[in-house]
Amino acid sequence: MPIKKHILSIDDEADIRELLQEVLTIKGYRVSTAAEPEAARKIIREDPPQLIIMDFQIEEGDGFVLIEDIKRLAPKTPVLLLTGAVFDRNVVRDTIEKKVSRYLDKTASLSTIVSEIERLLGDAPTSDLA
Repeated sequence: MPIKKHILSIDDEADIRELLQEVLTIKGYRVSTAAEPEAARKIIREDPPQLIIMDFQIEEGDGFVLIEDIKRLAPKTPVLLLTGAVFDRNVVRDTIEKKVSRYLDKTASLSTIVSEIERLLGDAPTSDLA
């Protein structure tokens, strides 16, 4: 049996963490969750994930600082920023996209989010169209 890829979901909203954990577990991934930055840092150090999904606005932390910490602790790990924070297009293009692998708004459909996760992990189904 192949080893399940490990995903870390960082969000202070329990509903979001639980939904992602349930859906991704059904898809065959092993999912850890963290509600605050220090718990996320501990998981990254002790059980490095293959993908990190994080909210930008976390009550007990600064999103930019957490992104920098993630890049220091796990420089090759893709980061999917899944947030409800509203950013100016220029901020996304000039700042955020340089620091994370992908940015999605929390209003994106669940299928879009899962497809992006699969793509970032190299698990996207191959198309028969050439």
